[in-house]
Amino acid sequence: MLDVDYHHGNGTQTIFYERADVFTVSIHGNPATEYPFFLGHADELGAGAGEGFNLNLPLPRGTGFGTWQATLTAALQAVQRFGATALVVPMGLDTFEGDPISGFTLKSADYFSVGESLASAGLPTVFTFEGGYAVDAVGTNAVNLLEGFQRGAA
Repeated sequence: MLDVDYHHGNGTQTIFYERADVFTVSIHGNPATEYPFFLGHADELGAGAGEGFNLNLPLPRGTGFGTWQATLTAALQAVQRFGATALVVPMGLDTFEGDPISGFTLKSADYFSVGESLASAGLPTVFTFEGGYAVDAVGTNAVNLLEGFQRGAA
């Protein structure tokens, strides 16, 4: 599972934290300053049988696309090392620069590249729509990501 929502997937992490059959990765705002605050720190690696099967990649408010994309590349490399046979992507679009409650600065055109990068994993992929709060742009951003994925998978 590769969560690209601005907010850490604390529920998902909790469900899989002690399991070794699902590798979870989350790129999100730094929980030292961003909701949900209490989970999503880089040192949370899983527990028991799940130790090493959880990867949090928190980024500071104001992170731009270059750094975000490099982090996505690192996340996809970790997914490959795990040997994933499928990918679930909670598709949060609150990473958009115009999102009123988030702090990354991705532009609408950047989502084409996000989709292409996700497709580069070469895995059967399911997207779950997590939304975004820049209502006027969320549709465009979703379509751009999915079109990028389709181009990258071709």
